[in-house]
Amino acid sequence: MLDPSFAQYRLALASVERLYTGCRWAEGPVWFGDGRYLLWSDIPNNRVLRWDEETGAVSVFRKPSNNANGHTSPDEKKLYVVASRAEPHRTIVAYDVSADGMRISGGKVLIDAGPGGSPDGFRVDVDGNLWCGWGMGHADLDGVRIFNPQGKPIGHIDLPERCANLCFGGRYRNRLFMTASHSLYALYVNTQGALGG
Repeated sequence: MLDPSFAQYRLALASVERLYTGCRWAEGPVWFGDGRYLLWSDIPNNRVLRWDEETGAVSVFRKPSNNANGHTSPDEKKLYVVASRAEPHRTIVAYDVSADGMRISGGKVLIDAGPGGSPDGFRVDVDGNLWCGWGMGHADLDGVRIFNPQGKPIGHIDLPERCANLCFGGRYRNRLFMTASHSLYALYVNTQGALGG
């Protein structure tokens, strides 16, 4: 925990679960609530995998997959993007989205990851906090870094490998699914993912 304000988001009896392992590089989870399933990419194997919440079964959903990875949005007015080629460090940039959804403007750097920081996939919760896959610099950075809406780091979830991407899912959107280098993890949290995030 980085800041006492993060304590409200932790569930005392929850622990991280490994739901699947066997990917060469897992990325980009997205939750489909109506169907109660999760899709994520296994980049080097050029496939999308599907995890079914009711049965726990994992199957190949699409191959080849074109290895797409996404952005996140707390609503239809804001778009957050990881700028992985930003100099000198990776950044997370916030854009405003036009009312018709056709244009973006602004481009304000919300988070500068600094040396060793490496944000990857991320999502937004209902309070506007950013939950970012993190790592690649030092082992103690591997996991998920949580930032408040102003870009201040407020929490960190440790994982034994770099977290590439994540999403909120489950019946109440309070289960955080995390794809790491070779595994899929999950953790129940005391918040919900934003509907558009």
